[in-house]
Amino acid sequence: MIAAYAARLSPDDPVSALEVGDRPEPEPREHWSTVAVRAASINHHDVWSLKGVGLTEAQLPMILGCDAAGIAPDGTEVVVHGVVGADGHGVGPREPRSILSERYPGTLAERVAVPTANLVPKPPELSFEEASCLPTAWLTAYRMLFHGADLKPGQSVLVQGAGGGVASAAIALGAAAGLEVHTTSRSEAKREAALALGAVGAVEPGTRLPTRVDAVIETVGRATWKHSIASVRNGGTIAIAGHTTGDPEPALLTRVFFHELRIQGVTMGTREDLAAIMSFLVRTGLRPTIDSTFALADARDAIARVASGDQFGKVVVTV
Repeated sequence: MIAAYAARLSPDDPVSALEVGDRPEPEPREHWSTVAVRAASINHHDVWSLKGVGLTEAQLPMILGCDAAGIAPDGTEVVVHGVVGADGHGVGPREPRSILSERYPGTLAERVAVPTANLVPKPPELSFEEASCLPTAWLTAYRMLFHGADLKPGQSVLVQGAGGGVASAAIALGAAAGLEVHTTSRSEAKREAALALGAVGAVEPGTRLPTRVDAVIETVGRATWKHSIASVRNGGTIAIAGHTTGDPEPALLTRVFFHELRIQGVTMGTREDLAAIMSFLVRTGLRPTIDSTFALADARDAIARVASGDQFGKVVVTV
């Protein structure tokens, strides 16, 4: 089958480490199912994998991709939940948690094998391309907003870095759920796009907000951390699910304890969360923002789009 895979590791030029070519078919395995992929989306996780973060030379070649929507063996349309392990479904109770493309081949392929319990029915109202955007970025954004930060309608949130998949999802989900959403971006075009998604304010990074917010959604790291710490109210929460610009220096711990801030880490979410997001989209009419779509043969261009940071929303690969 055709797949996009990490053929080597390249910290300085990750896109060059991706190859598209023939890979072995998934092997049959008890309690697992092979899904015919119709669409998969790109995440920063794929870029970091090509840089060698989370992958070693011994694991190569590794098919990349955490997200997919496609056809199950019984013909039903499904969305793949990309977290394997932790609860034992199809892998044994002591299996450590991982994301597809870390321990097991990922979704940037014509077919992908996953634990059968990881298949969530796709609502007919969502296209394969839209559904493929949900299992990582939208699932993480949902978890950050409503579990990590425990936000309720009427409360306020700052979403750092408007263009990314998680950030654009958090803006859209937060606005649709009745939150007062503020966001930042260096790009005027991305700030305008964020306002169109429902943000009440969009400013350049580091700009002082009109008032401190109840929570911050942080996926940028070093470049925005000081602003995040300064923008959250006393007793508020910073939910963090990534640091695309690196770990913050300094961590500003004095302000953290003096203002009794809560730092909450988030990684993905549950199958139940994924089903809840899809129900939310069906009922509200909200849909993921898709920046661009590429064929599987052009997966390197898709990875390059995400690595550049120029996208707004999700980059999708179709099979």
